[in-house]
Amino acid sequence: MGIEYAMVHVLYTIPPAVLLTLLYQPLISKLDLYKIGFLVTIAVLATVPWDSYLIRNCIWTYPSNVIIGPTLFDIPAEELFFFVIQTYTTSILYLMLSKATFQLPYLRAEPKLKRRRVSNNTSWRLCRIAGQLFFAGAIIASIGMIRDNGRASYMGLIALWAAPFLLLLWSLAYQFILGLPLINTALPILIPTLYLWHVDTLALQRGTWVIASGTKLGVHLWDGLEIEEAVFFLITNTLVVFGLLAFDNAVAVLESFPDTFRNVPSLPSPILLVKALLLSATDYDEKRLLCIQDAANRLKRKSRSFYLASSTFSGKLRVDLLLLYSWCRVADDMVDDAATPKQAHASIRDLEDLLREEYRHRYPSSVVRSFREHFCAPIPNLSDGNQAISQLPLRFLAKKHFEDMLLGFKQDLEFADPPPCEQSVHWPIITERDLETYARRVAGTVAMLCLQLVFYHFKTGLDEVERTEILSAGARTGVALQYVNIARDIAVDARMNRVYLPQEWLKEEGLTARDVLQDPDSLGIKRLRSRLLDRAFRIYEEARGAIEKLPQETRGPMRVAVESYMEIGRVLREEHYTVKAGKATVPTLRRIKVAWRALRG
Repeated sequence: MGIEYAMVHVLYTIPPAVLLTLLYQPLISKLDLYKIGFLVTIAVLATVPWDSYLIRNCIWTYPSNVIIGPTLFDIPAEELFFFVIQTYTTSILYLMLSKATFQLPYLRAEPKLKRRRVSNNTSWRLCRIAGQLFFAGAIIASIGMIRDNGRASYMGLIALWAAPFLLLLWSLAYQFILGLPLINTALPILIPTLYLWHVDTLALQRGTWVIASGTKLGVHLWDGLEIEEAVFFLITNTLVVFGLLAFDNAVAVLESFPDTFRNVPSLPSPILLVKALLLSATDYDEKRLLCIQDAANRLKRKSRSFYLASSTFSGKLRVDLLLLYSWCRVADDMVDDAATPKQAHASIRDLEDLLREEYRHRYPSSVVRSFREHFCAPIPNLSDGNQAISQLPLRFLAKKHFEDMLLGFKQDLEFADPPPCEQSVHWPIITERDLETYARRVAGTVAMLCLQLVFYHFKTGLDEVERTEILSAGARTGVALQYVNIARDIAVDARMNRVYLPQEWLKEEGLTARDVLQDPDSLGIKRLRSRLLDRAFRIYEEARGAIEKLPQETRGPMRVAVESYMEIGRVLREEHYTVKAGKATVPTLRRIKVAWRALRG
């Protein structure tokens, strides 16, 4: 009886698990815990018979003076714990590295095969087949190594145990395995593998566990590390990560296609996960996938703060929030990027018609086509695309909020032809009340739509009065965010002949709108920027308590979404800040710190 093996855990396996847990704790969700528990259970059940066989056949052994004593099927308790702690640590690392990645866009629809038609996904099919052949070949080779009953026995047993699982996981989730960024796939395998190679080297050198000399090749990766042990830890970490990728692939399918999988629970059963994985890629809704991909790309390109915040949301709520943002962004761009005021007004009319038709549950022809030209990239081999608003649960979203947003866009167009004189009455933002009305239309409405999506996806237990109060606070928060946006973009807006600072404020500083257009960085304008930011933070402080009344699953993510943007206001208050494309930006590390603090509450 001894504690040497137990000390390996105390010194080397438990500390990184604890550290990663503390770092990831603010981000962890019920689905994450379910995922980890699922993987740990599978890992233990799959490894115990194999490990027991190796021990009973003396392929590897544990001296009695290094283990505490209790065993299960001859497997020491410390070894059983290794199955759990390795799977847990690799899983936590995978979750950390993949959290920022929106995985749904990595699903790829495959067209149904037709005679004489060459699929654009041929290369993907070839990769899938190549992987299947590789793992099938490993199974065949492992049988030969075991039959020889010689020095390749241990390597053969490793391959025979792992290759069938890898073949299955590859066949089910090859799209995610191949398509996701390496930070999601390779790093979660390589980092724990390199670390465990170091731990294993120390254990082998100290004799904590011993491999029988007649069953190993005698090749070392480096001094003290048997090649079989190196392969073992590489394969086991690959199994864990492939299992997590398959799990996430299944969840992505469940979240992407609500028409196929209705009433999906927050913790899907293993049977439902398997059904999702078995859904053929030829049955994927390609138009919906395109719109999800387009929405994710647009958010990442247009707003890094909100893109980071979106990673803290989960499930179908995240999908709908992305689609909502994308629609609002595209609608705004259709107006702002119009070649002439006449074209911009026509775009607003088209958007109004589109809303009217969508809320009637019909698909117009010319209107939708006009919108699609600005929104969705063309789908190969299809004449039409789709648009985000057709994918949203509109029956739970108030049409008035969309209409008020378009009123805000119309207010933007009043800047299109600035008056030749300095009469302030000609400018649309005259008083602070005008500014608040504008901000409520273009941002407060979006906040209320986001909250309505929260109420749709989560049971809140709130009565109508409480919901109304939260929506009102959300609208106020949207106003605060828009004030920050205006404060940041004074110079950018000036280049578009737009001045959102109230004329009465300018008059108090002895300025006019023309002065802002000519010198948006003057001392007087800086004082007004500070005034606008003070007003933004005052409104935010008054409204922020409503976040804590939201469902628990959404409180942290909502705090991240708001705090990430309010941090821009804090940056603007500093003497020196980074400017990119004419706008103040928050450094990436600082955004991460803000998000982490917001999640912790």
